[in-house]
Amino acid sequence: MRLKPLFIFGLAALVSGCSLFGKGGKDTSRTTGWTYNDAETGNIPNISGYEQEAGPGLVFVQGGTFTMGRVEQDVMYRNDNFPRRVTVPSFYMDETEVSNQDYREFTHWTARVYPNDLKRLKSITPDSSVWRTQLGYNEPYVNNYFRHPAYSEYPVVGVSWEQAEAYCSWRTDRVNEQILVEKKILTHDPAQAGQNIFTSQTYLGGMYEGAAGDKPIENPDGTTRRVKWEDGVLLPVYRLPTEAEWEYSAYGLIGNTDGELLTDRKMYPWNGAYLRSDSKKEKGQMKANFVRGRGDMMGMAGALNDNADVSAPVFSYDPNDYGLYCMAGNVNEWVADVYRPMSYNDMDEFSPFRGNVITEYRRDANGQLVRNEYGELIKDTIQGMDYRNFGDGDKLSQIVEGDDWNTVQDPGTKGMYVQDDQPGALSSLISDEVRVYKGGSWKDRPYWLVPGTRRYLEQNKAQNDLGFRCAMTRVGSPQGM
Repeated sequence: MRLKPLFIFGLAALVSGCSLFGKGGKDTSRTTGWTYNDAETGNIPNISGYEQEAGPGLVFVQGGTFTMGRVEQDVMYRNDNFPRRVTVPSFYMDETEVSNQDYREFTHWTARVYPNDLKRLKSITPDSSVWRTQLGYNEPYVNNYFRHPAYSEYPVVGVSWEQAEAYCSWRTDRVNEQILVEKKILTHDPAQAGQNIFTSQTYLGGMYEGAAGDKPIENPDGTTRRVKWEDGVLLPVYRLPTEAEWEYSAYGLIGNTDGELLTDRKMYPWNGAYLRSDSKKEKGQMKANFVRGRGDMMGMAGALNDNADVSAPVFSYDPNDYGLYCMAGNVNEWVADVYRPMSYNDMDEFSPFRGNVITEYRRDANGQLVRNEYGELIKDTIQGMDYRNFGDGDKLSQIVEGDDWNTVQDPGTKGMYVQDDQPGALSSLISDEVRVYKGGSWKDRPYWLVPGTRRYLEQNKAQNDLGFRCAMTRVGSPQGM
């Protein structure tokens, strides 16, 4: 009988999850028994139960396995999209293509913060001249498409891959700045200029001075500090999706599964091989914005088949099963990948991507981070870690004459692909500065609406049917708690 009180005490301790050496529960270390976030134990940091929130404009795309590549005849005979099963980790994707209004926020902010730097503003402004053709009257689009409010909700076009990347970087900083403002850690500073520009990295590096009224985080012991990446307050970067992410999210296969069984593989982002809706309400209406036939961009007056002469507003047509709009037609979209015709043979099975360039932030002789004239941290490529041309021109991908393989020099991308920029000269157009785009557009035939198809363009070029949308990495659980 004497053992009963001891047994009850032990059982109570076990049920409550308490430790004899600490307060127990989520606030106590399983390693030492010390209490987290407590001044008595030195404020050991710990954040339990973290769950990432979707950034503005993003929807969650649960990852998984799928067959990437061709789903119909390769009518272009490029043989550059052989089917291959891969796994894509969960991520976030913009609900729509980036609109003119979205992008005008970028140019407006740049003009306000750098009022005398016309070169910088010009470097990010869409190229409206892409609308011009020799035998077509498109001047109204040259003058109006990007700037006029009638086109605010239309997808931005005339942007290069490089400009899309700049937009993603800018958007990351503005979203994270707003998060800190909403948490009353920072106040909006319309007077940002010169070196005192908020970027996520300069803030984390302690280099952003902020404005009067800013309030740092207060520790339990009364001391204050800046937000750190370990706090989980700031979001990961907005970026262009990888080709695998874009293709995976375009199909939206979550509506075509029974457990782990894929019941129907898709040709388009919707079920079936038809391009018209079969619902009672929209019976016969086109499911995307594309060219139906020669000279037929939108149908006949009184019965416009897709209700769009060029592109359509970004919320047009039905979304796919992930809730993403216009993943086929409307405008083509840049993705992050460098183009290679044999990418589907070379890619990793998990999170495939070609285009890795591993960088680090530059530091001066005193170990301090270095900024450029715009207050942005400068990145340097780590020697030997530019993998855009990985495997190009190596001994396994070229014909080597003779028996001495050790004397052969790896020619790299330029030696493997024909590259001659002289007028009239032959060029494969394949280099480390050529990027993939996907999705089909308002001036494309249905073949290009298939997510598995792919095309490419130099990253500094733009077209009047080429835009983009952003993605964001998902941290933690692939499906949430």
